[in-house]
Amino acid sequence: MTKEEEQENNVLAKEIESWNSFEYSLREEDSILFNKMLNECQKEEEYSKASDAKGKYNSTTESLFMVLIFQQQKMISKLIDKLSNIK
Repeated sequence: MTKEEEQENNVLAKEIESWNSFEYSLREEDSILFNKMLNECQKEEEYSKASDAKGKYNSTTESLFMVLIFQQQKMISKLIDKLSNIK
């Protein structure tokens, strides 16, 4: 399967692409953060696989939100670990 075919079949990538116009309603600093957040989600192959497993006929927006929440939780956990090591 080519890279283009993989991208075409990727539920998460399609959902992220559908949110592209949202960034234009944001202030510049928020738009930058929004894009960074979505790009980080798209880089994680495991997130794409999980979204694809849910299926393209289910809510893709829910999949994106779950990926964003999971990404934030991973970041929070890492920060908590760092802080507990400082004490």
